Amino acid sequence: MSEKSERDQKIFQSYLDNIQAKTGKTPSDFKALAKKQGLTQHGELVTWLKTEFGLGHGHANALVHVIKSAGEAGSAKVGDPLAAHFSGAKAGWRKTYDALAAKVKKFGSDVELAPNRTYINLVRGTKKFGIVQVSSAERLDLGLKLKGVAPTGRFEAAGSWNAMVTHRVRITDAKQIDKELVAWLERAYQAA
Repeated sequence: MSEKSERDQKIFQSYLDNIQAKTGKTPSDFKALAKKQGLTQHGELVTWLKTEFGLGHGHANALVHVIKSAGEAGSAKVGDPLAAHFSGAKAGWRKTYDALAAKVKKFGSDVELAPNRTYINLVRGTKKFGIVQVSSAERLDLGLKLKGVAPTGRFEAAGSWNAMVTHRVRITDAKQIDKELVAWLERAYQAA
């Protein structure tokens, strides 16, 4: 396992450990409770975990990954939660994402990168300030949450693409993740 994969796995396991410390329940307990209640859909599981157990969105998504996983719940071998985002033809974006994530983490110690099934949340404490979605082998989409800021140039209105963010940037080349883009991301982080 690469050093990056080991680090991601440790982060994922720390999510599970924090959930257990907060709720007193193991991932296996949650898996059994979800089965007992007949909850199988991602969205309904996230809502249930947030409502019934007071989990944040990132923690709920991590736990849903385990609940829906065929692997052993609570095991560090559950897998890299980012892997699905960079599978197959999308694998070419992993290096670009890792470089972007390293820049975003420099914004502050409260930055959290929380993958779910559709995209990777960029979170400051409990507030989302952006998302990353690997849309295809040709494009990576970046969403920013900047209410009251007019779209301009490549920072287009998010529109119906994703209602949780206000702006969208379509990235077709790693070079497009430049100082300007990082500055916009940091602005969204500061506003969160």
